[in-house]
Amino acid sequence: MSMVFRFRMLSDENDNFVRDFEIAADSTLLDLHDFIIAMLGYDPCMASFFTANDRWEPTEEYSSLDMGEDAGSGDSNAPKLMETTHLESILTHLHDRLIYLFDPFNQRAYYMELIEAKEPQEGMKYPRVQFEHSPAPDQYDPEASEMSGSIFEEMMGEYSDFEGDDGYDDEY
Repeated sequence: MSMVFRFRMLSDENDNFVRDFEIAADSTLLDLHDFIIAMLGYDPCMASFFTANDRWEPTEEYSSLDMGEDAGSGDSNAPKLMETTHLESILTHLHDRLIYLFDPFNQRAYYMELIEAKEPQEGMKYPRVQFEHSPAPDQYDPEASEMSGSIFEEMMGEYSDFEGDDGYDDEY
């Protein structure tokens, strides 16, 4: 194992949801897919990864299913396969981004950013979850999220106790 990538994964369905995890850079996207499914407790599913630009716009698709397109057909829009694509071949800079589309029918996804590349720690087993906050959105029901709001509001909530208690006019 040459390097370890650390990712931060977020959801647009639950602003409280955060996962930081580490995985070997020479792992395939299929390895990452299998790890995410296990980490979130999801059932196996059809999914795709997309590389994304700095505005989270998808640029290249990598599918878990062989769509039957011939890679040599010249169609540059044909999805590549997760099982043959290694993370280190598509993520070459810190802050490179991936979109993990786990529910293609409802366009539900997770958003991942490469936040660190480092040497593996001796005795550490990869992939591994490094940090987690809030339950994952339900795999099948986007409305079943246990929490709403945002982690910022939760962390800063104690400061709102002071609003209006100072006797000063807060409007300028």
